[in-house]
Amino acid sequence: MIRLICHSGRCWRLPLPALQQLLQQHSFWAQQRSPADLRRMLRGSQAVVSLWEGKQLLGFGRASSDGVYRAVLWDVVVADSHQGQGHGRALVEALLKHPAVAAVERVYLMTTHQRGFYEQLGFQAAEQQQLMLLNPSGGPNQADKPAPCS
Repeated sequence: MIRLICHSGRCWRLPLPALQQLLQQHSFWAQQRSPADLRRMLRGSQAVVSLWEGKQLLGFGRASSDGVYRAVLWDVVVADSHQGQGHGRALVEALLKHPAVAAVERVYLMTTHQRGFYEQLGFQAAEQQQLMLLNPSGGPNQADKPAPCS
């Protein structure tokens, strides 16, 4: 039996080795994420969902949000062997129904290869907008730098 879990504020209890393995094996953008960085990532996410078959993690997704204007979906992943069965849709729909995401004006996401999948869920390409990138810290392990705001 496959079950979808919408995690509460204690989502960092998600088994990090299972999450690390899912990301390593089924995404190209999340390679080499350390357990410590995954823990920080989960703590900074307002919505986290996971999909399980027994003790095997099959899918994962998360969102960040200001709760009013904008939310962003991140790291939506389904194990290759379980794609095409509606699991990705279930993860995205659960994220969109989460209180931190449901009331915002706009929900953003970035995708490289799954545009058609997200269009089936109602997302549209934002041709008038451009993705901009900046990596000021040099990587996720630079979090010890003091913040510019106090």
